[in-house]
Amino acid sequence: MKDGKLQEGGRRVIRKEIRFTGAVQGVGFRYRAQYAANGCGVTGWVRNEWDGSVCMEAQGTEGQINEMLKLIHAGSYISIDRLEYHEIPVEEDERGFHVRY
Repeated sequence: MKDGKLQEGGRRVIRKEIRFTGAVQGVGFRYRAQYAANGCGVTGWVRNEWDGSVCMEAQGTEGQINEMLKLIHAGSYISIDRLEYHEIPVEEDERGFHVRY
């Protein structure tokens, strides 16, 4: 399937590149994201960017990714002013979610 793969149960797996701006560095954002992603079954990675934003690639169903984003947003000290995203190709056989440095 070109624009995603089917997960067990027929749900489509997608991958999104997401950029967060606001109070997102120095507040435990990346570790909160890793915890939320692992809890929701989302794979991918997260890293701080030179401009103060945080970039993430998240892969899972739309529901899994949305639930992960809700958990991140609910984190203490994290204040997301803007979130930009777009779908990108799925990474086959990706395992886990990690913090990139």
